[in-house]
Amino acid sequence: MNVALHRTPKWTPVIFGSAVAIAAALILGSPTTALADDESFSVSLGVFLTNRDSKARLDGSVPESGTPVDLENDLGLDKSDNVFRIDGYYRFNEKHRIDFSVFDLSRSASKQIQKEIDWNDTIYPIDTVIDASLDLTIYKLAYTWAFMRRDKGYLGFTAGLYTADIGTSLAAESIGRASSGGVTAPLPVFGLRGQYDFSEKWTLRGSAEIFALEYGDFSGSLFDVYAGVDYQITNHMALGAGINLVNINVGVSKPNLDGDLDWRYEGGLAFLKLDF
Repeated sequence: MNVALHRTPKWTPVIFGSAVAIAAALILGSPTTALADDESFSVSLGVFLTNRDSKARLDGSVPESGTPVDLENDLGLDKSDNVFRIDGYYRFNEKHRIDFSVFDLSRSASKQIQKEIDWNDTIYPIDTVIDASLDLTIYKLAYTWAFMRRDKGYLGFTAGLYTADIGTSLAAESIGRASSGGVTAPLPVFGLRGQYDFSEKWTLRGSAEIFALEYGDFSGSLFDVYAGVDYQITNHMALGAGINLVNINVGVSKPNLDGDLDWRYEGGLAFLKLDF
């Protein structure tokens, strides 16, 4: 299985520019003995406006025999969608915290296909109407160590798991055929996370995580970057907006499951942040 990252998304320079700005501001700032924000627990409730590009292949008895399928163009899954998303963190002392995220990117569609598709040893002829679904739930959990702390923010090293719970299914009632496959892929990620307070009200936050591995019957790669700002309404509430870009490739080669999912999403996030 090949592990490959997609082309660089159009918003990547914006996010990396934000990361550079955070790092520069912190380096030039004054050291402090506490983080700029002092809440122990924070949760953000948001709407994620996504644009997606998904490609998949599910082989049958012969490795790499399945048809590569563009899930949006070939099967009609929506390219854009709005989903509910939860993000947050728990800080258990001045330098250490746990970050988490949960959101569901599942989709389904029905379309008359324009090419023959071989999916898990099931052949779907041209012009067959296929009911397709992609079940995809994301769980993110990471530990962050703030190795650099300043009066107005911090920069930290982060390590954790990006878990994609993936399931795909195709069914054609007219010809009495159906097939499905699924995998839970926990990908260990490493990266940087930081924030900079422009004022008492405005804060810039950013993160970048990456992973690539090919071992035995599994391969995977991941690139996840985020940049956003929030405005503090009260001591315990803020409104915010951000950009999140992810490229992910998961490949599995087992006796009962052989195939891959090559997937990208990018989008804007609007959220309400509650601090405790």
